[in-house]
Amino acid sequence: MWSVRRTTRLSQIPSFAIKSHVLRPLIRRHIRIPPQYLLDDYNPNYLMLTHEQLRDKIADAEKHLHNCNLCPHNCDVDRYQSTGYCALGAERVPVSTISPHFGEESCITGMNGSGSIFFASCNLRCVFCQNYEISHVRHAGEMLTAEEIGEWMFKLQDMGQCHNINFVTPEHVVPIVVKAIVKARELGLRIPIVYNTSSFDSMESLRLMDGLVDIYLADFKLWLPDSAKRLLKSERYPEAARRALKAMQNQVGVLKFTGDGLAKRGVLIRHLIMPNYLDESRQILKYIANDVDRDSYVNIMSQYFPSGHVDRKSTRGSGIRYEELNRHVTEEEVDDIMTEARRVGLWRFDRAEEYAGYA
Repeated sequence: MWSVRRTTRLSQIPSFAIKSHVLRPLIRRHIRIPPQYLLDDYNPNYLMLTHEQLRDKIADAEKHLHNCNLCPHNCDVDRYQSTGYCALGAERVPVSTISPHFGEESCITGMNGSGSIFFASCNLRCVFCQNYEISHVRHAGEMLTAEEIGEWMFKLQDMGQCHNINFVTPEHVVPIVVKAIVKARELGLRIPIVYNTSSFDSMESLRLMDGLVDIYLADFKLWLPDSAKRLLKSERYPEAARRALKAMQNQVGVLKFTGDGLAKRGVLIRHLIMPNYLDESRQILKYIANDVDRDSYVNIMSQYFPSGHVDRKSTRGSGIRYEELNRHVTEEEVDDIMTEARRVGLWRFDRAEEYAGYA
């Protein structure tokens, strides 16, 4: 593993290694958090577990590796002997990036960044994926063990001064994540765990993470099975996401903060507005308000741009295969969806840019 020092120049650090955060942006702290969502103090969930409970978590993780049902693909393979949809074994997983990250919501990023660990070989194949080169490729990164990831987690806290550990697309590698958290706790980790997911999680996987995750940073992409089959390559996605969001909500509740404006516990739901799929956006927002919680903290994102396979020509003709997605969303479309979100009763939006604050 690389040894990273604060004095090392950015150009001297391998692209995979922790990056210095000396260029972190200056963020003014104008906090607007209703009192019911403020915590006086917070200790991460994993610090509350006994050694016996942690041993049980690891034992359960091992059982699932021998009969993998850790995502809705339900491959039912022994990952010590063969591989399923994600093409990954049991002991090493591909990690493309480990770094303080400043691209998340400001209540996650804070001043020093979110300690992101980005896994490759995602269990979805979204045609519009904005991280296509990482997420869709098994060998986009280094193959690491749980122990090595745990050591990097501690470095992100100790040297990177990150506010949390952010597992990005961890759905297919949950047993490794469980073991890494236990290892990092042994080393002295004491910052929150963020589970940054597409919400294509199985109930078995989320039960493993129960008691280890502090914040679920969860996408809800599409509402209809036919759309999910076409664009995500799994018609199971909408039902899986609905079940997953409810399970996450039951575990950690709505998003809450400490007085510095940093999120410490709860669910933050993301929804990306996409052109020509506004009706599905409306259905998703209605579901969040009526079936998850009207007090859910929601980030309605407008930064969609054509990427991945979207602007590629069809193999069956001369046209663009995903023509309906081959443009940015308009301001009118964003306003329409924001109006709908308020109409169905949602009110806690991630709009920190409006007042240069965290939450």
